[in-house]
Amino acid sequence: MITRLRALLAAWTTAVPVLAVVLLILTWGRPLPAAVVVLVTLVLAGSVLAAVHHAEVVAHRVGEPFGSLVLAIAVTIIEVALIVTLMVDGGDKSATLARDTVFAAVMITCNGVVGLSLLVGSLRHGTAVFNAEGTGAALATVATLATLSLVLPTFTTSQPGPQFSGVQLTFAALSSLILYGLFVATQTVRHRDYFLPITRQGEVITSDDHAGRPSARTAGISLGLLGLALVGVVGLAKGVSPTIESGVAAAGLHHAVVGVIIALLVLLPETIAALRSARRDRVQTSLNLALGSAMASIGLTIPAVALASVWLPGPLVLGLGSTHMLLLLLTVVVASLTVVPGRATPLQGGVHLVIFAAYLELAINP
Repeated sequence: MITRLRALLAAWTTAVPVLAVVLLILTWGRPLPAAVVVLVTLVLAGSVLAAVHHAEVVAHRVGEPFGSLVLAIAVTIIEVALIVTLMVDGGDKSATLARDTVFAAVMITCNGVVGLSLLVGSLRHGTAVFNAEGTGAALATVATLATLSLVLPTFTTSQPGPQFSGVQLTFAALSSLILYGLFVATQTVRHRDYFLPITRQGEVITSDDHAGRPSARTAGISLGLLGLALVGVVGLAKGVSPTIESGVAAAGLHHAVVGVIIALLVLLPETIAALRSARRDRVQTSLNLALGSAMASIGLTIPAVALASVWLPGPLVLGLGSTHMLLLLLTVVVASLTVVPGRATPLQGGVHLVIFAAYLELAINP
């Protein structure tokens, strides 16, 4: 019976990513009737679950923290490609597209995903334990990247408005790449132990062989299907965005809500993977996913849009408004206090979720 269930799961998680890409090709750039929107939404949900499954297979093969890094980078690269594609389309809203998407990713991961992971881990196991050294290093990198790329443009004077000059944008792009590359080297080579799950006694868990380690061939197939699933998730999310936009407009909500919804859809695979890790008392893996995704979103998006700005018409607005800067400051302060002890209770998870709820509420009612 178990063998049949595994075979059914393998067939389902193989078919859905392929179906998602085929459906994406057939619907790309076309207006979608209501029936097709329902079909796209169902396939989108299936692609999210398939992506989580294949990410876990790859993670089990390569181990932590490489598994978290694979999913974070894969999602972010496809997300960056989507942002640049939308910016090429032009329009008045493209000037702030990169800023809004990156900030939404930071708030979703650093408050939504972190808050849910801490809450689930602490409720299920009493307290959520993690490595303060590695998590603190990740948080410091996210805070620096966010400040250099999203806060400083509001205060610079070389260019009118919350924009960088050409030299400043080049510096921000290079700084983002250098910091992200330095962090990846630290996470995977020099101080890998800082980013591995730990026991309640503080001992590093170097292996997690709760099931048989998949073969290299199986992991390779899952890696390819993970890429297909993520292309489907991001592409189909863009396909249903006109329907989301019309729904948001009909409800009388602010247009920024559209960006939040799309970001939530794109980051759903990482959110589910993080929650699964928290349920298994591997909160460090959850934090690796959350903070790694925030870091990759900034560290890869800013250099990409800086390069694209060479041929894109119109301004590139990166500076945050005062309300969002306050939310970012609150996030960094609260996250720092959460990280320092190396363990968290449901209270810390609830605090992060309240900040995330405030971000959502201000997106609806700015």
